[in-house]
Amino acid sequence: MMAYKQILVAVDLSPEAKPVVARAREFSEQYGSALCLIHVADPLIMEGDYELRPALPLELQETIVERARGYLGALAKDMGIPDAKCIVRVGSIKHEILHYAQKHDYDLIVIGTHGRHGVATLLGSTANAMLHGTRCDVMCVRVGD
Repeated sequence: MMAYKQILVAVDLSPEAKPVVARAREFSEQYGSALCLIHVADPLIMEGDYELRPALPLELQETIVERARGYLGALAKDMGIPDAKCIVRVGSIKHEILHYAQKHDYDLIVIGTHGRHGVATLLGSTANAMLHGTRCDVMCVRVGD
């Protein structure tokens, strides 16, 4: 088995992020790998839509990004990895994670997945996109259920 030098941990901002980060930390300690936590926030609609919805201020998106950075930093510290890099992006979750992993040559992506079965595992999941969209290894950590 190859030694992982850089591990990218894709997390949401839920309590279910902890077991995902814990598993990544185990690999990081085993291989002496650098760890990076990444969260991708959905972009907010910035303009009114046929005057049915009010326009949202740009500051709201910035506030969301700053809160996410704070959460990731606190999560890393709480999980005993204060030296982890914490990245927040805005955009398509699948695209941003894959793009960041490829651009920075990550060896392993760790992501949480729910224990769904059958058709639900095949359609539209972020974990499934990671499995089929990258050249590096992907570890899916079962959370919830």
